[in-house]
Amino acid sequence: MSFVDIPVSHGRLEALHWAVEKPVAAAIVCHPHPLHGGTMHNHVTYRLAQAWRDANVACVRFNFRGVGRSTGQHDQGKGEVDDARAALDWLASQTPGVPLIASGFSFGSRTALKLATLEPRIQKVLAVGVAVDLFDLRFVKGLEQPAAFIHADTDEYGKLENVRALLGELKAKHELFVVSASDHLCTGRLDAFSEQAKQAVSWVLSA
Repeated sequence: MSFVDIPVSHGRLEALHWAVEKPVAAAIVCHPHPLHGGTMHNHVTYRLAQAWRDANVACVRFNFRGVGRSTGQHDQGKGEVDDARAALDWLASQTPGVPLIASGFSFGSRTALKLATLEPRIQKVLAVGVAVDLFDLRFVKGLEQPAAFIHADTDEYGKLENVRALLGELKAKHELFVVSASDHLCTGRLDAFSEQAKQAVSWVLSA
């Protein structure tokens, strides 16, 4: 794992790159809400990156603008999609010729999903903890890529039944993986999350 600075229009994104030998794919990993303590070092974000690495997928997780050493300031989600695209550009340059995947947790999952609807280079998506009760996620209906979703059964920012209802309107191939007895941050359930992440990553790679 190595720290890198990804160039962006507002300066740089602080990032961590997990390179692997002969990667089968490459994934960006987006972190939770910057205004609520979200960083690339968030436990779930780390475990998600770890699941990619363990599946021989190169990945980069990065701090959105205004977080850590990343320049700029929070942009209510719009500029953060641009940050994610810059991370994708950088990762693609480092890992040419492999499928590109967008992934993220909470606010980061919304960002990854939004980028996937705009960016044809992204072939697959993995979204963790989509906060359907906080954000307008109707745009997800336009998703065309295969997408895996991981969700806690007692997530306080998105009731499981509301997630199922949203996924019921997706035309794209998709699969839902549930972390049982868990809240949004998978408090005390990180190992259970990792197991679901392993399964979700396997599904994404075979989809």
